[in-house]
Amino acid sequence: MNYTAEAPAGWDPAFADADDCLLSMDQCVVRGQHYFVKGLIEIPVIDSDEVFSWGVWVSLSRESFSRASDLWDRPGREAEKAYFGWLTTDLPVYPATTLNLKTRVHTRPVGERPFVELEPTDHPLAIEQRTGISLERVRDIASTVLHAGDGEQR
Repeated sequence: MNYTAEAPAGWDPAFADADDCLLSMDQCVVRGQHYFVKGLIEIPVIDSDEVFSWGVWVSLSRESFSRASDLWDRPGREAEKAYFGWLTTDLPVYPATTLNLKTRVHTRPVGERPFVELEPTDHPLAIEQRTGISLERVRDIASTVLHAGDGEQR
């Protein structure tokens, strides 16, 4: 019930040894100029108590990334206001790219990935986040992702 991207779009494995780059399970910095956090786009599964999640990367401003980093291990961080960001994960199951969709990143308690709320547009991903998906759609997503080989199923 979860697909996760290992790195944001634009990450190159050659960056791994650079002093001004970082890729962890939760945060990424590219060339000391681009800042990302990993969060979850959660989609309710209709007629179920289940939730399907996309583990995605969102770019934040330097200021927002710095603030989120300062609060990363601090209890109560979920009281922080949401951060504006741009989706930087291209999900393979949508006819239109998901890159650069507008988001709000909501911090959750320590140990939980942030919740990524998409701007309510007519993009299929935004519609699914608002209205939910069927279990059949979850199966279709799993099949597409597994055949694409671009992601990691968890």
